[in-house]
Amino acid sequence: MSRIQQLIDHYRLQPHPEGGHFVQVFQSRMTLNSPVNGAIRPGATHIYFLLQRGERSRFHQVLHDELWHVYEGAPLRLIRGDGQRFEATTIGAGCDDYFAVVHGGQWQGAESTGDYTLCGCTVAPGFDFEDFTMMSDAQAKEVPPDWRHFV
Repeated sequence: MSRIQQLIDHYRLQPHPEGGHFVQVFQSRMTLNSPVNGAIRPGATHIYFLLQRGERSRFHQVLHDELWHVYEGAPLRLIRGDGQRFEATTIGAGCDDYFAVVHGGQWQGAESTGDYTLCGCTVAPGFDFEDFTMMSDAQAKEVPPDWRHFV
């Protein structure tokens, strides 16, 4: 059995709407009101997120700050931007850092630089799919050609 399949089976990872596989492994018992929309959210949430070679976390936004951490496998290429301008950061073993922050409301996408990357994503205030937006076709038209494969 491949290491990728071991991770999927062990953590019971499920397909994620943006691409890759995930499972939520933590949700704070404390709740708070989102400073963005006033909704009640957990203080923080954390998922394991797996991207295999050729898979992408397609451009999306979340309302709150998100920290990406690399645990295993190849470094992760994380793309952040405002919808028209983007920058890439690579995190993981052999890189400048093992984590990166995506601020609430920024567009983000990601891909493994190798066979796979197992990472974690921590969102505070906690993640809720009501706070999640995939990039629309109209918004995608504004994305520079170099980044369109993340749409």
